[in-house]
Amino acid sequence: MIEIKKLNKTFGACRALNDLDITVKPGEIFGFLGPNGAGKTTAVKIISGILRPTSGTVCIGGYDILDDTIKAKRTLAYIPDEPFVYPKLTGYEFLRFIGDIYKVPFSYQKSEIPVLLKLFDLSAFTHELLETYSHGMKQKLLIAGVLLRRPKVLLFDEPTVGLDPKSIKKFKDILSDLAKKGTTIFMCTHILEMAQKLCTKIAIVNFGRLIAEGTMSDLKRIASIDADGDHSLENIFLKLTDSEF
Repeated sequence: MIEIKKLNKTFGACRALNDLDITVKPGEIFGFLGPNGAGKTTAVKIISGILRPTSGTVCIGGYDILDDTIKAKRTLAYIPDEPFVYPKLTGYEFLRFIGDIYKVPFSYQKSEIPVLLKLFDLSAFTHELLETYSHGMKQKLLIAGVLLRRPKVLLFDEPTVGLDPKSIKKFKDILSDLAKKGTTIFMCTHILEMAQKLCTKIAIVNFGRLIAEGTMSDLKRIASIDADGDHSLENIFLKLTDSEF
């Protein structure tokens, strides 16, 4: 569902991405990890079509993000770490707006929006302006909007920022359920424990380069973790990224 080949991005003299090659299959929860400044957000913005690459290709569901932009963007949804909403809309109006933009049938919107608002504990704020919502409430509303339109590919950049523990647990359950139904999930996160438990495959980048990719077993082998060593993703991550300096 996501195919990245020889992806490069430069900003002046800075090379943010260096020949990035990644393939993500349908139904995978793919963790995209790296230190601050490693190129994660740049990659996600290129995948989503917000940024243009310097060179290389990105295909979403078989559609090139540059040559078939509209078809590719219809296939995916992107939730950044800073949620953007229209402050003068209410929660209900925002979800209706999202539903209409993506041509979700009104009958489905009418039945599903109240369910989604209840799922994220937003029912009491249905008709409140979004300018009154907290960061976490806005984040939950954006996730509800994604669930309303049911895209085939989800891109998350630090999706749990601002969420309380109950909402984080609910979010993880939702991702697992979506993946089981065939949705592809590409997720940047610094919460390594969550990535270890949720992700079926993980890539680690540093200085714009892919330095490791695979299952937890693959990463342990790449990091040369022995049988008696610390098998946590945190230890693997630190060992692999420290060796890059």
